[in-house]
Amino acid sequence: MSTDDADAGTATMRTPGARAPPMPSRPTTIGVLTPFLDGFYFSAILKGVHQAAQQRGHRVVVICGTPDFIQAPSLARDQVDGWIVVLATDGIERLAAARVPLVTISTCAPEAGCPTVMPDNRRGMRAAVRHLVEHGHRRIAYVGFMDQDDIRERFESYKETLAESGIPFDPGLVFEAENNWQSGGAKAAEAVLARRGEFTAAVVATDKNALGMMSVLQAAGCRIPDDLAIVGFDDITEAQWSTPPLTTVRQRFDGLGKIACDLVLAQLAGEAVPPGPVLAPTSFVPRRTCGCNLLQGFLHRRGGAPDEAAGGVLARQMVELLIGHPLPSDTPPAAVWPGVATVIEGHLAALEGTSPPPSDAIDEACQQAVRLTPDVESLMGIARLLGRHRRPRAGWTAEAAESAEARVEEFLERLRLSLTLARIDAERRFVEELGVVVRSDHEVSLALLGGTQEESRSLSWLDSTTAVWGCLGLWEDPMSRERLVVTGAYSREGTPTPALGGVYAREAFPPAELLPPSTAGGPFMVTLQPIRTLHRDWGVLAIVGPGSIESAGDEGTVAIWGALLSAALERDALMQSLSEQHASLEEAYLRERALSAAVRELGCPLIPLLRGVLLVPLIGELDTGRAREVLQRVVEGVNQHRARCVLLDVTGVPRLDAPAAHALEQIHRAAALLGARVILVGVRPEIAMSLVALDIDLGDLSTHQSLSSALEDLAPEGLGALRTRRNGEAPRRAAAPEPRRRRRSE
Repeated sequence: MSTDDADAGTATMRTPGARAPPMPSRPTTIGVLTPFLDGFYFSAILKGVHQAAQQRGHRVVVICGTPDFIQAPSLARDQVDGWIVVLATDGIERLAAARVPLVTISTCAPEAGCPTVMPDNRRGMRAAVRHLVEHGHRRIAYVGFMDQDDIRERFESYKETLAESGIPFDPGLVFEAENNWQSGGAKAAEAVLARRGEFTAAVVATDKNALGMMSVLQAAGCRIPDDLAIVGFDDITEAQWSTPPLTTVRQRFDGLGKIACDLVLAQLAGEAVPPGPVLAPTSFVPRRTCGCNLLQGFLHRRGGAPDEAAGGVLARQMVELLIGHPLPSDTPPAAVWPGVATVIEGHLAALEGTSPPPSDAIDEACQQAVRLTPDVESLMGIARLLGRHRRPRAGWTAEAAESAEARVEEFLERLRLSLTLARIDAERRFVEELGVVVRSDHEVSLALLGGTQEESRSLSWLDSTTAVWGCLGLWEDPMSRERLVVTGAYSREGTPTPALGGVYAREAFPPAELLPPSTAGGPFMVTLQPIRTLHRDWGVLAIVGPGSIESAGDEGTVAIWGALLSAALERDALMQSLSEQHASLEEAYLRERALSAAVRELGCPLIPLLRGVLLVPLIGELDTGRAREVLQRVVEGVNQHRARCVLLDVTGVPRLDAPAAHALEQIHRAAALLGARVILVGVRPEIAMSLVALDIDLGDLSTHQSLSSALEDLAPEGLGALRTRRNGEAPRRAAAPEPRRRRRSE
């Protein structure tokens, strides 16, 4: 980043020959740093943040990473007015040093001196342990992943509640999980089974741990809750569908996000927000794994069913049953569940025999209830709670009371059916959304893994997703990671996109002035997904679209797209590298061929010694391969120089064995076919003796001990002619006589 950019505090696109336009005003923007984008926990938190910001017309920018990873407060710094950090806090002190509003979720960061939003872990765990004690349990175990602040706080509350109940703490009943997921609970179950029979109940720090532990225990023959009562924490969707349904402590993950957003906005408004924990409410949800059901536990805590004269108490209890925690005294039930009055009106009409509300109104009220909670037991608990409030009026005859009883039962049956249909419809919509995600991810995978480099970088594959805008920036220098070069852009709604090739400092990517208006108070939020592989950090993918659905898995949508895009970029880089290596190898091959030709030329030189006479000095071993090269060179030389005699000088050849002799014989025959004879020169006595010892016959191939004797044999004046030529004198033109054959004895 240049000094000018740093001084300006903003980063602008660099286009040759043009000056960047001034930055227009932008909406208030909340930045969220989270290690994951999807799953029941993270997607719900992001949903809560986005809803709270959307209601006020603000923008949300979500970055997948930690403060340390994004080199806080650098990436997107000029886009964000206040930060929310979920779980990971590595490097948060640098983010705090930027002096912008900062809030963490579910993890304490004293070094940052900021508020921390956490569920009321102590109250929730206290309710869980007390409930088990009320069931008569005295030996209660604890299972959890101790590396997280939330889990440690729940553990401390577990010990405190045991002490309050007069139960001594036993360290032997603490079982650590490897993580917060099912796998961690399944692994801890092995240790639990090893201590089987030493305790009768267990509180588990997360529902995921509890569900993983339950599957292993049940496979080992453990009956829940008969042999072991279990209570979880979180109240995730799977908790109500487990066998048996899991008793748990409910926390609203979207509520954590909403509170965090409210705290950031309060700081932006100049309000004093002290550092330290800010607690989100939790509530105990009794189901079957502890030995009771939801309504039974609810009525036990609330002191039984309301009297007829209680007025609004019934409505308040119905709302509290749905939301899982007490309603503030100054909040009317209708403010949370507008349809509660319609349901009570229908119940009273059935009891009195008057005209009931329209069926559509009852159905709408049930749909509202399902939007408050998907929990089936809570929904069915509404009908059971109303069923307890149907005593006949004073003075009614037995026949009138029986008739009222039948009408109320018919209404309750109608209410249960409407609640069931509303819940099924919500599940149907969820399955449809999940199907869209699966099909979208499949099409994206085909496009990215089967497409070209241009298709991957152009972001055209976003057509098959719910995204409405996208921008891909790759690091100009992967080492410094200061600037991002725009290599792909996408817009479904016609919103302007950054110019390809534009360069932005990381502080202002993506450019705020080009983001769709629907990100400010609209249905979409901005997500920044780092594109990286094990060996390389490629850049950042900016996506504008709806938040991911709250699925049971912990990866999906944008995270999957980022992984696929990273793989595609890595594949393209590998293919380019292979192509460059191929070109380099081809170039090296051509150089090797040229070098081989030069070496062959030097290793087998052709020297025109006299007219019609070629001298071929050989040095080194004469193996089969080299013999072929010598043969080729001799044939080329005889044709080129029209030689009648070839002198093969083997003075530099260390030995002549049978293969070498065979090669010389081949050279001799090839030359003879062209009308030339071959004379072997430099056959030393030791070589001659070795030939005799090996019984090697050179046929009619003539040999000489020295070059001079060979020349004298060719012509009496041959040597003199050679000397004359060396001295620069013109050679004599005397005709050379026919060379005589040298006897083998010579």
